[in-house]
Amino acid sequence: MTRVYFVRHAQPNDAWSDDRTRPLTALGMEDRKKVTEVLMGKPLAETKSSPRLFPIDCFYASSYRRSYDTVAHCASLMGKAITRDERLRERLAGPGGHEPGMLERRWADFTSCEEGGESLQSVQRRNIEALNEILKAHEGENIVIGTHGTALSTILHFYDDGFGREGFIRIYRWMPYVVRLDFQGLEMVGKEELLIADRGYENRSL
Repeated sequence: MTRVYFVRHAQPNDAWSDDRTRPLTALGMEDRKKVTEVLMGKPLAETKSSPRLFPIDCFYASSYRRSYDTVAHCASLMGKAITRDERLRERLAGPGGHEPGMLERRWADFTSCEEGGESLQSVQRRNIEALNEILKAHEGENIVIGTHGTALSTILHFYDDGFGREGFIRIYRWMPYVVRLDFQGLEMVGKEELLIADRGYENRSL
């Protein structure tokens, strides 16, 4: 059994213009402790006195700062390095990405996207490609992957086509959000939500 802990990043500073280097808010930095407690399987006060039942073997994250920073606290306590993978990044949004109707269009047609943006099909393909490589390299291990809302939603859709626009809307405000997927080989055989923090963005809504 291979267990993958997908960690959607904590609350980002949405006033920061550059998507790639956008940092977490003060609340987001504090919420990293909740992620650490979930991944270590115990309150932080106990982390130095007892090992986790299922220790994390490796950490991966997207190339975006908010994703990396969300799992960095836990990785540091465990003495683990974090491997960045550009394919795990969030969807590239064009200038009209948040215009009315665009969300519905993208989920109704995975090949659809606004001018200058990226389709959900493209996001899904590169994320699943990266995930399959990780699963093959770490079979039988416990893996953490720092990810994003849309990127994670396309992964969940890949294994369950019933997860669509409504599923994305359901998790939109959850930052951080931790969901574990269990695999036998490349086949998903189990799923469990482990952490939900309903924070939302500071400066925008869906």
